[in-house]
Amino acid sequence: MPYIYSKVCKLLTKEEFANNAKLGKVLTRKCTKCGHHHLVTTYFCQNCGNKGFENTIIDGKGTIVTYTIITVPPDGYEEYVPYAWVVMKLDESELRISGFMAGIKSPADLPLGTRARITGYDQRGIIIEKQ
Repeated sequence: MPYIYSKVCKLLTKEEFANNAKLGKVLTRKCTKCGHHHLVTTYFCQNCGNKGFENTIIDGKGTIVTYTIITVPPDGYEEYVPYAWVVMKLDESELRISGFMAGIKSPADLPLGTRARITGYDQRGIIIEKQ
């Protein structure tokens, strides 16, 4: 029975994460010892090894640090090309989060350091747009 309980908690956390992303926010786990932010799947603080966390919601704004432009999509994503799978460093923490950015055809469309924000969550995952 503990396994089923654990599985249910993870599903609720994913739903909470998605609901916050739809509002332009990121649900994180903040270490109660050192204050380091982690994504919700972390069980030990990567900074100090602590097991204690509190849920925290931070703003989903940041800068693009890297990306991959997709022109040959996987099955089911043909309607979205071209797009970029981006990694964004969040302003309020050292966290980096990845997501989908539509309409990126070439590196000229998305210079590194571009300001961006989370604007949603759907079957593609986190949706990120330029600010």
